[in-house]
Amino acid sequence: MPDILGRGLPSSIEGYGNVNPFAGALRVPGPISRAATVLRSATRGVPKTLPSVRAALDACELRNGATISFHHHLRNGDRVLNLVLSEIAAKGLRDITVAASALFPVHAPLVQHIHRGVVSGLAASTIYGPLADAVSRGELAKPVLMFTHGGRARCIESGELHIDVAFVAAPTADAYGNLNGVNGRAACGPLGYAVSDVQYADRVVAITDNLVPYPATPIEISQDCVDFVVAIDSVGDPEQIVSGTTRLTTNPTGLQIAETAAKIIQASGLLNEGFSFQTGAGGVSLAAAAFLRDIMIHRKVQGSFASGGITGGIVQMFDAGLFRALLDVQAFDLEAVASFRRSPAHQGMSASMYANPHNRGCVVNQLDAVILGAAEVDLAFNVNVTTGNQGLILGGSGGHADTAAGAKLTLITTQLTAGNVPKIVDRVKTLTTPGETIDVVVTESGVAVNPQRTDLLDRLKFANIPVVSIERLKEEAIRKAGPVTARAIENDKIVAVVEYRDGTVIDVVRAVPTISTTRTWRSGESPDRG
Repeated sequence: MPDILGRGLPSSIEGYGNVNPFAGALRVPGPISRAATVLRSATRGVPKTLPSVRAALDACELRNGATISFHHHLRNGDRVLNLVLSEIAAKGLRDITVAASALFPVHAPLVQHIHRGVVSGLAASTIYGPLADAVSRGELAKPVLMFTHGGRARCIESGELHIDVAFVAAPTADAYGNLNGVNGRAACGPLGYAVSDVQYADRVVAITDNLVPYPATPIEISQDCVDFVVAIDSVGDPEQIVSGTTRLTTNPTGLQIAETAAKIIQASGLLNEGFSFQTGAGGVSLAAAAFLRDIMIHRKVQGSFASGGITGGIVQMFDAGLFRALLDVQAFDLEAVASFRRSPAHQGMSASMYANPHNRGCVVNQLDAVILGAAEVDLAFNVNVTTGNQGLILGGSGGHADTAAGAKLTLITTQLTAGNVPKIVDRVKTLTTPGETIDVVVTESGVAVNPQRTDLLDRLKFANIPVVSIERLKEEAIRKAGPVTARAIENDKIVAVVEYRDGTVIDVVRAVPTISTTRTWRSGESPDRG
């Protein structure tokens, strides 16, 4: 299969295997087989509770070379992953692969586990902080496998990613393994990213700091999926669910871009009764949702649903009656957690229901419009949300590529520059989301419409929205950025394999051993990922 995007993909990658290159965003596969699962029956009268994480490792018979998984609903407040890896290291195990739905700065201790040989592989949808820097410099033995959120669920369900033991940070659990994320001191909302893990892992360990009498209700993950339950002092800090990427912008330029994005949705012809919507959690996207709220109120439009990682701003629109339902895979703040707890129409969903392209229908396929961000956009409308200008990993797709593929209208909101670095470029550093799924790029200096969308171009011109070519935006970005500074020097070592949502390889990330003085996007500035 040819490398149709010309990213220079090798035919095989050491530590990954043969490369199946990206062949188009909207290919429909044939019938899909799911992996067989191993079930070990519970014995009546034998408790599932264990006294410690170490006891759980022993009960699961964890061995060298195993793959273990974690979810990220507590985001930068998670305590469970570090605790489990500390016990694994103390037990003397090595060559472990950590397959987390996302990894945050709080997981920096993983760097030392990599150096000591405890961890030899990583798989995640997004990676932030010191761990991302270490991976970017080639400190991990094998390349990281970087999924989309839907691609991760697909990979687990197909058996391509086999999990030996899944560890679930459970804000509430009972002794028989019924779990939820809405109660307890560490309540985090839906546990959607853990669902595929618990359905397909050989063993499942629930770790909780709120062990309650049977049955724990409501039940989000049920007892028939859980082997063991361990109670500890704290699974994490829910205050750290909120990050720099989940606060509405107050920057005048960002607000201008946000207002334009809302006007584009209004002009698109999609903002009618039953409208469906998703936004990333970045400041500009949140502001765009606020502008859209005012338009919906003025036009008396009630949408069908808003989806994705839900924020307080989306909850406010829901509470105002602007959407009939919320479909939520993770809560981005405590206001969203509270809404999920109190409202039956605020529904949780699994990552597979949300965005897996290889099932009977995922939620992203029902979206009318999605607003996302970017680290870079190129002249072919390809988007990078994986690496910064120095080549360091700054995050990853998350739901970015998934929602872009599913929505009828995908908007990228971005300023033309970050510091002195242009964000509209000839060719993106790393390709995360293909240009064929991007409809509009919205900046402070105008709006570029993908040439495939002549229908949309006519509508925006009729609405007096300032439309320019993507080439014009690139020229303006270069002018605003000033003299171009040299990027970091790469070597040939592949440190990450970027898979598209269908499991094909869309790009690779190569090691950056020498870092220049050019500015890097920090995790708090990273673009929206849906």
